[in-house]
Amino acid sequence: MAELFLVRHGQASLGASDYDQLSNTGEQQCLWLGEHFARDNIRFDHILTGTLRRHAQTLDAIRRAMPGLPAECAIHSGLNEYDFHALFAALPDAHRGLADAMKRGSREFFKALRQVLHLWTEGALDERAPETWRAFQQRVADARAAIQQSGAQRVLVVTSGGVIGALVQQLLQAPAAAAIALNMQIRNSSVTHCYFNREALQLSSFNGIAHLDDPQRHSFQTYG
Repeated sequence: MAELFLVRHGQASLGASDYDQLSNTGEQQCLWLGEHFARDNIRFDHILTGTLRRHAQTLDAIRRAMPGLPAECAIHSGLNEYDFHALFAALPDAHRGLADAMKRGSREFFKALRQVLHLWTEGALDERAPETWRAFQQRVADARAAIQQSGAQRVLVVTSGGVIGALVQQLLQAPAAAAIALNMQIRNSSVTHCYFNREALQLSSFNGIAHLDDPQRHSFQTYG
């Protein structure tokens, strides 16, 4: 069977005016990941990313540390993260207080985000959100199908935590709450590994950060 390496982007810029760019920490995480792939002699014959800037910057950092990556990269919008700003903006009046958590630091933000995602999966935001949970699930499934039909033997995919959580939830045939729980665990620049062919995709390992296991790199283990 072919292999799939699902990489979450490096740390982005949570709390900044533009979240969609890697921080210095995020760039370093991805450089180390590229070095890890190169050291283990892992070679890819197909690369796929979403359209977000942090996806492209993650791939660029991996590429700088890993000469010989294919020059071409396919783009699939199904690999883009849900728009958490839009989901907070779509909150009904009874839950508007959750939006204030975005001003109280990352810990409070992630607690509030978990609640917002549950409301989203339950359909409570459908009238105001630009994308329903059902639509998000479908585009993740479409991206998964594109990977399976690629004909490649070893695929590198750079995407986001929500997409990885939803894809793994689909593979496990688990409820929507599992996608949220998985999403909240996924670390920046982590690797989720799968085997696949045209008919099936099977989970092998989840959320690996071997490139950050050195005690001197523990401060680079981030979630944002």
